[in-house]
Order: sequence, then structure tokens, then C-alpha cells
Amino acid sequence: MKKRILVDMSATLIHHGHIRLLKKASKFGEVIVALTKDHQIKKYKGYYPEIKYIHRREILESIKYVKKVIPSNFFLNDEYLKKNKVDFLIHGSDNKNSIKYSKLKIFKRTKGISSSILRKKVLKVMKKDEK
Repeated sequence: MKKRILVDMSATLIHHGHIRLLKKASKFGEVIVALTKDHQIKKYKGYYPEIKYIHRREILESIKYVKKVIPSNFFLNDEYLKKNKVDFLIHGSDNKNSIKYSKLKIFKRTKGISSSILRKKVLKVMKKDEK
């Protein structure tokens, strides 16, 4: 039986770093994305995502490495993994989830890219255009 691999993400602005993480995760088993709900992003990051949950889910479900997308809170715990019958959580090096070390695999983040970096670039370009 294939291992059930969970990758949690907000994916507010989906980019190649997300794709690379999903591709790596798929080598360990069936990938399930725990996608952060909009109100949780607002609560912990201070803004509503540019793309609503339902549309972020649609995008992620269309990626060949993803078997399933499920809703999640911003932070995950062992109870969430157990409830969803997950074998491992795969996360970038910025992991802040309360997960047993034996259930966690950490990968380096893709250098020079994040949704926050993209957001800042867009705002910078928009400010230039306003002048």
C-alpha cells in the first residue's frame, strides 16, 4: 500500500517552489495537500489570499503530483495527521507545525521564491506604475 504523504501549504500565489515540493513529495507516496483555509490565512498572516480557497484547491487538484486536497488550519498537529490517516508530513524548512519528528520530513525551500516575495514584487511594480 502506498504511503499517504501530506504537504501543507497556503499556496496564496502558486509558484515553481510549490511544484518542486509536490514533485519531491510524490516520490514518497500519494500526495495529499492540506490547504490552509482563507480565514486562517487572514488570522495568521494578516490578509485574505489573492485567490480564494476554492480556486486554490482547483489549481492544486489539477497538478499531476497531487492526489487530493483537504482543508486545514494554519498549524497542524499529530491529531490532524491521525484523523486523515497520513504517514508523513513533508514541509519546507520554515515548518512550525507540532508534529512528531518521526512523522516529519523537512526539505529546503526553493531559493529566491515565495508567495511573499511575489507579492512584494507586484506591489513594487504597481507603485512604480502609479508615478
